[in-house]
Amino acid sequence: MEKLQSNLEEIVERLFGERTRVELGLAPEGTGADYATNVAMKLAKVVRKSPMEIAEEIGREVESDEYEVSVAAPGFLNFRMRDDYFVEKVRELATGGLVVEGDYAGKMVITEFSDPNPFKVLHVGHLYTSVVGDAISRILERAGTKVVRANFGGDVGLHVGKTLWAMQQKHYSSGDISIEKIAQCYVEGTRAYEEDEKAKTEIVELNKTLYRIAAMGKDVSEVLGGEEGELAKLYWCGRELSYEYFDEFYAKIGVKFDKYYPESTVTDKGLEEVKAHIGTTYEESNGAIVYHGEKVGLHTRVFINAQGVPTYETKDVGLIFTKWEDWHFDESVVITGNEQTEYMKVVLASVKEYAPELVERTRHLTHGMVKLPGSVKMSSRKGNFLRAVDVLEMVREELGGEKADWKVVLAAIKYAFLKYKMGGDIVFDPKESVAMNGNSGVYLLYSAVRAKKILQKAGKGGNEHGEMGEYERGLSKKIVQYEEILRGAVEEKAPYKICNYLYELAQEFSRFYEHVKVAGSEREGELMGIVRGYLRVMEDGLGLLGIEVPEEM
Repeated sequence: MEKLQSNLEEIVERLFGERTRVELGLAPEGTGADYATNVAMKLAKVVRKSPMEIAEEIGREVESDEYEVSVAAPGFLNFRMRDDYFVEKVRELATGGLVVEGDYAGKMVITEFSDPNPFKVLHVGHLYTSVVGDAISRILERAGTKVVRANFGGDVGLHVGKTLWAMQQKHYSSGDISIEKIAQCYVEGTRAYEEDEKAKTEIVELNKTLYRIAAMGKDVSEVLGGEEGELAKLYWCGRELSYEYFDEFYAKIGVKFDKYYPESTVTDKGLEEVKAHIGTTYEESNGAIVYHGEKVGLHTRVFINAQGVPTYETKDVGLIFTKWEDWHFDESVVITGNEQTEYMKVVLASVKEYAPELVERTRHLTHGMVKLPGSVKMSSRKGNFLRAVDVLEMVREELGGEKADWKVVLAAIKYAFLKYKMGGDIVFDPKESVAMNGNSGVYLLYSAVRAKKILQKAGKGGNEHGEMGEYERGLSKKIVQYEEILRGAVEEKAPYKICNYLYELAQEFSRFYEHVKVAGSEREGELMGIVRGYLRVMEDGLGLLGIEVPEEM
């Protein structure tokens, strides 16, 4: 529709001397038209003519073999596309490259998402942000963007101190631990930190030692020896187990990362930047280094505590500069939960005072919590939070347990997450996610597989041409909208737009399937072309969501 839109804008400027963006949308049902614009009504006050008069003037200037033009009260311009237009556009989509032209072509974007901490178990929030971050990355790549997928995690910090403290209480050695034992020790260490003052003091001191161990590198245990050497072995073994666990999980859900940024690798850079701007951006307060966010309508946060230990804020400062040094990105997209909104505002506000260009290139996207029906609140402290693997198992059980097709399991989960606009909380219902009829990933897969089966029967009918019927036209028109949907999804980094479109597309295909005989008909060749276009778009759209269509269901 870009060609028609551009043509209308040129006509408006020529007739009325106004440079106006013409918005084309779907025409209302019952008008007999495919697309419509209200540009005449927008121009009425400016050019001092009635909308109908303006619409008629524009209509007389519009000439094309691709559509018929009509005017409807109170001033709509309606366009009915000729059959050949849809036939050609569907053929192009079925056989050509699906490339989105736009502002992101040729740019470098780093997407940071998932961000689990070593020494802790992946929970449902990590699964959600992994799925969303991967889909956004895929969408940007479709726009011709060079995307680097990054993962930032706390390999140092108080959570590590809590975990290692609990391991020491159990007298674990590096050969004793597993990811399950690490998870349990984190829960026990967190409880002790909150309930036992002596344990809290010990954990704080242990945390300082762990910063030093992490900074000295993997071979530090050989240098230190003794009790600290054993602690170093425990730390590095636990960290390696954590990253192996992450990699296995990401491979299982079809998500990849180009770069891991452990906190310990960016801390020194953060300290360098914060200390370099003490007295201008950051200030000393009761032995700590803080940023007074109140001066820009935010709140004060500590960047280096009174014990000289850098906080998460300083590590995030280091990450911003490290990513810039590594990639010189055009844009850095950071995806976190909503609870990080105010925190990130303060971090970015502080950096803006001495590196405004980096902040201008950073976009922080946030999402709500994922809950099960009933809004059961999960607690990592009590150890009863919803693990990422729990979600996978729930859906697999709904689909038949061990015999379930893993592609279908992932489709159910990913689509259930992605169909919602980012921002609010999501109630994830395992039963709803696998519904064969309704707005689910399983329904879309079934629709795509049905199209595959139709195409397998090709060659038994004729190649006659004829006028498009209601259902052929409806499906063709929906297929042609795909490029427009892609542009919107890229501009807004919004996978949900693709989900909504694919569901509507599948509904159109269902109506087509019920009313139009394809295989063996006299117009089989022409109708198969529509089915081929439908399958290509459905597979492509699902692919951008990280969903693969199986051969059978």
